Amino acid sequence: MILAGFLLLAIGAADLVRQFVPRRWLGYVVAAAVIVLLGIGGEALLWAVLGLAGGALWVWSMPDGRPSRAGFWPAVAVAALSIGAVVWVGARDETGLIGELWTLRSPFGEVSFDLAVLALGAGVFLLESSNLVVRAALDGEHTWRPADPAPIAVAPEPSSPETAEPAAAGAAHAPVEAVLPATDPRNGFKGGRLIGPLERVLVMILTLAAAYPVLAAMLAAKGIVRFPEISRDGETGARAEYFLVGSLVSWVIGLGAAFLVWWAAHT
Repeated sequence: MILAGFLLLAIGAADLVRQFVPRRWLGYVVAAAVIVLLGIGGEALLWAVLGLAGGALWVWSMPDGRPSRAGFWPAVAVAALSIGAVVWVGARDETGLIGELWTLRSPFGEVSFDLAVLALGAGVFLLESSNLVVRAALDGEHTWRPADPAPIAVAPEPSSPETAEPAAAGAAHAPVEAVLPATDPRNGFKGGRLIGPLERVLVMILTLAAAYPVLAAMLAAKGIVRFPEISRDGETGARAEYFLVGSLVSWVIGLGAAFLVWWAAHT
């Protein structure tokens, strides 16, 4: 169990550093130090080091700026290793100093240190790492991707009546990109980077809380909101395929994380 927790935590932390920390080496050092300290305090240093090694392999095989070198297989390997660590290895008897001082209760009962690390790792993995998994699935199936929003032409304001007509003529013949401010906030909004992690975290929480009607309503609401966009797809079905593949992979990841934590809590 603790191996799965450290593995998911290392992978999730590495992807968050790659996405949000300008000086990546400093973020990697801090994340690795935190994981090592948790491993020392919980008498699980070996498992922490193995988790960090798995995180390093993940960063190498799942780059964030280009298609994955190994396709979808790193995600499959992480899932298989995590399930094996929970199902066949289970919880430990010795949890070190942190385990002795650790007391955490929840509506589902007492939460052990190993289970808390697993839940934390699964939650961190759902934030940014799962976005890479969904992207790898879409790339692997050569699924259509929505193009970046088209630039919006913005004509410059004339400074005087004498220059109004020449300026308008120049703007009419200039490329659209040339007359659009590079920092226009209307372009490049990627809501999926926020919607996807929130959706997966909610799927995990609602599944663990056995709030299945709320979960079904949330998933149905997403389909209703996306229906107008999908209905304009025409005859190709590309948008529908993109929506279905991305949503199903995202839901499977959230449900898989919930299953992992639930199984660990009942072993």
